[in-house]
Amino acid sequence: MNIGITIIKSRRSVRQYRPAPVPADVINDALECARHAPTANNGQKWLFGVITEKDLLASIADLTDHGTFIADAPVCFAVFGERDWKYYLEDCCAATEQLMLGLWAHGVGSCWVAGDKKDYAVEVGKLLQVPAEYTLVSLIPAGYPEDMTLVPKKPLEDITFSNSWGPKRT
Repeated sequence: MNIGITIIKSRRSVRQYRPAPVPADVINDALECARHAPTANNGQKWLFGVITEKDLLASIADLTDHGTFIADAPVCFAVFGERDWKYYLEDCCAATEQLMLGLWAHGVGSCWVAGDKKDYAVEVGKLLQVPAEYTLVSLIPAGYPEDMTLVPKKPLEDITFSNSWGPKRT
């Protein structure tokens, strides 16, 4: 198995972090990974925020419905897409995943916290002073894992089909 496949297959959601800061070069590498994500028509209509201030992390955590652990993360990334861009969700989701893989390549765990269509999306944007034409797609708290639970994944044969879906043909 090559290193890229190993990184992709081993990435898991991490919600408990050691207090150690994530170095600037790791943050920049992850942002570079996000920046190189595929985007429709090479539109690149996104903004990537990096939040490290404890008060801001706590405020964001308080706004979310399932992201209280953001307050304990050394860093949280916020991915915003230009709301009038037809493909903002697809583009920003691709960037989010690449950012998370870039972090994991450095041993930094993360967890995707939903932003798109969440009631708190507008409030997070205001808190971070992001221009109103952008909408929150995801929050990615990150840090070195305190503990990591490996959950089983479904077998490939249970989630795939060839040519068309239906009862197994003999």
